[in-house]
Amino acid sequence: MAPYGWDQAWADEFDLYDAEGLVAGRVIRVDRGQCDVVTADGIMRADTAFVTPHDPLRVVCTGDWVAVEPAGNPRYVRTYLPRRTAFVRSTSSKRSEGQILAANVDHAVVAVSLAAELDLGRVERFLALAWESGAQPVVVLTKADLVPDAVTLGHLVQDVETSAPGVPVLPVSATFGDGLDVLAAVVSGGTSVLLGQSGAGKSTLANALLGEEVMEVQATRDLDGKGRHTTTTRNLLALPGGGVLIDTPGLRGVGLWDAGTGVGQVFSEIEELAAECRFHDCAHIAEPGCAVLAAVESGALPERRLDSYRKLFRENQRIVAKTDARLRAELRREWKRKGAEGRAAMEAKRGRQR
Repeated sequence: MAPYGWDQAWADEFDLYDAEGLVAGRVIRVDRGQCDVVTADGIMRADTAFVTPHDPLRVVCTGDWVAVEPAGNPRYVRTYLPRRTAFVRSTSSKRSEGQILAANVDHAVVAVSLAAELDLGRVERFLALAWESGAQPVVVLTKADLVPDAVTLGHLVQDVETSAPGVPVLPVSATFGDGLDVLAAVVSGGTSVLLGQSGAGKSTLANALLGEEVMEVQATRDLDGKGRHTTTTRNLLALPGGGVLIDTPGLRGVGLWDAGTGVGQVFSEIEELAAECRFHDCAHIAEPGCAVLAAVESGALPERRLDSYRKLFRENQRIVAKTDARLRAELRREWKRKGAEGRAAMEAKRGRQR
């Protein structure tokens, strides 16, 4: 199972279940209450009834290492090993639940199509979740062959690099093979998850890395350039050059889920500037001595970056507050305090105007 990421550390974790006669394997696909598990003896089908709790973050998912019954009809997955990393987003429902998309991932490859206008805010959102997962993010600008000249392509890469500090940004053309060798080298070690919207070219990219047509591909719509949902499940695939790749369905919604650390990583330059603000709780709105606002005014920090930071920071606070009663109470106190300060300021202003 070494090609799928099995190592001595996983073997040590599995010792207890090995003594019980259970079989070690890695989940390569989950659907309809069952999953495909690759083991030392090949791929087996197993039932997930024992690893489908009410908490959606504890449901078995693609990338998990599991303990499976050695026989039975059906066989059952009895448990999964503690995850090293996990890529989680909030669901699109109003219940504010987290959804785990992939487990035990080393690289989070964010695919962004150059066939459409760049949405840097969406790139930053994906990267916040990627950093929070514990994986190393990589941005792949797909369909680079559609960009008319090298200068324009260079500007697009630079724009994304500005929005992705500390993250490799790779322009790739799966059609002509440009940049594939660099990406293949990146994903050859460990497990990589391929993320992005429908139409970003994820399945085409996966096929190019695999060297064969494994994933079904459909053309984007001519009308608006948007993609169709070709991939419907998360599939873990062994790469010929080493490493494994998890291809995922296109994500319409990319809600944050307790991603405060990830947001800070994406906007690391703002976090560094914030340390120089006069007030430790500076909101970077209109406070005197705000180093962040000074950087915007001087042109050192793009205003778009600050707007995006505020948006993701507030969204993450709301999500955490819905699941953390103590933080929810703290936020209510903070809102009341700021509201009182605002009213006092307005009264003082009116008094001066009389």
